[in-house]
Parts: sequence; structure tokens; C-alpha cells
Amino acid sequence: MDEAVGYYDQHDHSKQKRKKRSYLIPGLIGLLLGAFLFMVAIPSLSNNATPDLSEPAREEEARRVPEPGDAGTAEVRNVSVNVESAITNAVDAVAEAVVGVINLQQSSFWENGEVESGSEGEAGTGSGVIYKKENGKAYVVTNFHVIEGAGEVELSLIDGTRVPAEVLGEDPWTDLAVLEMKDEFVTKVADFGNSDNVRTGEPVIAIGNPLGLQFSGSVTQGIISGTDRSIPVDINRDGTFDWHADVMQTDAAINPGNSGGALINIQGKLIGINSMKIAQQEVEGIGLAIPINSVIPVINDLEQYGEVKRPYFGVSIGSLSDVSSYHWQETLKLPKEVKAGVYVTGVSPGSPAAEAGLKEYDVIVELDGEPVRDVIELRKHLYNEKEIGDTMEVTFYRGKDVKNVSVKLSEESS
Repeated sequence: MDEAVGYYDQHDHSKQKRKKRSYLIPGLIGLLLGAFLFMVAIPSLSNNATPDLSEPAREEEARRVPEPGDAGTAEVRNVSVNVESAITNAVDAVAEAVVGVINLQQSSFWENGEVESGSEGEAGTGSGVIYKKENGKAYVVTNFHVIEGAGEVELSLIDGTRVPAEVLGEDPWTDLAVLEMKDEFVTKVADFGNSDNVRTGEPVIAIGNPLGLQFSGSVTQGIISGTDRSIPVDINRDGTFDWHADVMQTDAAINPGNSGGALINIQGKLIGINSMKIAQQEVEGIGLAIPINSVIPVINDLEQYGEVKRPYFGVSIGSLSDVSSYHWQETLKLPKEVKAGVYVTGVSPGSPAAEAGLKEYDVIVELDGEPVRDVIELRKHLYNEKEIGDTMEVTFYRGKDVKNVSVKLSEESS
């Protein structure tokens, strides 16, 4: 057979063998020359090679700052980020003094047609602020509506520790309450600021427990949107406003559970107690706080007496605006020039009003020379402007006759 399996190329392999023999001597010479050059280059290579550094040596090399003129060496520096700011400092000054307030109430259930007593359960949660610590006790201010109806109250501290607290006093008119606890776990108390110096546009921070204790110690930031807001309040929830709360407005986020928490300024001073928000679908960012200068006299009374000591007048009253025009003329017999006022529905025997001669159906139109248009204005004048022992000038109509009397205000007897 003439054909055989060969290489997959088209070279003449007999010629390759002859070429290999012809290149043998020059190849040998090249090999020797290369070995000689390699031996000469070894010291130089060893000087420029990167050493096999141990871990500490590698760290030291990484930290080495190159000298001027070093080429190809990157500068490596350790960088620490300082996140301290006026806001973090303010929060640090107060955060440990803000607590969760748990309202515990006795539950009940029906069994065989009878009411059976159940266990104590959480009826609601809010926030509070530790403002004083003395004689082994710590004192907490919160909102009245947070602890309203509570059988027991517990406080949740910043580290999650829960401790029992006693309600020392409460005041629905100002929506404030004072709680007392042992001070063994208390690490910080809040310092009072001066809410009279607060300015619109001033930055503020709200600290509390929105949505219960799930988000305890939450911090939100905003500004003072208004310093003098008067908000009508229905205290007894009968659908009629009983009072006007004087509050500060802020756009710092205030949510359910923030009630009773701290509103602080950028210096970390307590300037308000968060109380409520305008909760309407079309409204955003209107939170309200009780100014601390209004809070201080109230909590002092609650600590000492368990209630706020207010001057006692001794009348039951209603606003003329709630009475039909028919009764203005036929029952109260008022002259046409009377446009607004407060009518007396009852007088307590032996009260300052009774001693001054006020009677049922008298219509009060002025106190101390200031017009009184409704029940709220009368209460605000009496509670905010007068003190126990003061004399108050009362102008009223009895039918078509206008009269003036002086009433010496007293303390309500228990």
C-alpha cells in the first residue's frame, strides 16, 4: 500500500531532522548565555521584590504614608465619621427621661348571664417624661387621657424595664397627670426650658412611643409652626366643647402613642408636652403640645394636692348660643341689645355666687369688665386670670335689668 497515516501538515519531515542537527550548537550556546544573565540579575531582582510580610507588617505597610517623590504608592488613611450634631446632643440629653406609659384596666366577660372578673389588660399606651427625682422617688408628667380610667399604671423605661407607677393627680381641663415611681432605675431627668421664649420657625424635636411600645423612643424633627393656638376640646365627650386648650403647633410627626411625650428645643430643654394632633384626611403635619410654662403650675398642684387648686365660683352655666331665640325673649326676657353671654342654670348653696346674690336664669355678660360670650370664655377667665381669694366683678342681666356684683372667690370644699 502506497498510502500511510501521516502528520496533519504539509511539511517535509526529513528536512526538519536535518535542520535540527544544524541548529544544535547555536542553541547550546544560547542556553549557556541565558543562564549566565539570569545569575547576574538575581541580586537586583531580590532588592526590588515585595517581601512576604507577616500580618502586622502588612498592616504597617498599608498605613505608611509615602514620602515625597515616591511613585506608584497610594496613600491609605483610616477615616472615622463624626455623626455628633446639635440634634443628637439634644436627644441624648432627654431620651432616657422619656418613658412609655401603659394603662392597665380590669377586663370582664359574660358567663352564664353573669359578669365575671377578668385579668388586667392593656387599655392603651402613651408616653411620659421624668421631670424630677428626689427622696427615692421619681415624678413623671403625662396626659390625662393616657391614664384615664386606669386600674393600674406601668412605665416602660428606655431599656425595656417595666416598673409600676402610682397616679398622684390628674386634671382633665389641662389634660395633664403626674405619676410617681421608685427612682432606682432612673438615669436622667428632663430639664425645663422656657416656652414663653419659643419662636415660630424654631427647630424642635419630639420624643415618644408612637403606636405603643413597638417604636419606643422614636425621635422626629420639625419646627414650631405657631406659638399661640387655641383649640376647642370636648372633655366629657358629649359632643359639646367644654374648654379651649392653649397649645403650641409643630410639624414634627406626632402619632398615637406620642401623647404625653417630650417636645424639646435644640438645646435639649423640655418646652412642651405633646398632647394631640389634627387628624383629618386633608390635614398633614399639625401636631399640638402644651407649653411647659403652662404645665409647671399644674403639675406642682397635682404633686402636692392630687388636683389643681382653682378658684370656686359656684354656678352651673350654659352658653346663650345654645339657647333658641324664643327662650331668649320668653324665658330669660333679655333686651334686644344682648347678643351673647352665659346663663345660670343653678347656684350652689353657700357658694361665692350664692353669697353675692346670683340666681337661676341670670345672664352673665362681663367679668372684670371683659366681655364673656360663652362658657369657655368664663372658665378661661376664672381659671387662668383669677386665684383663690381674689374678688371678681360680675356684670349680668336679670331679665331686662343690668346688675353688678363683687364675688369673693374661694376654694371649693371637698
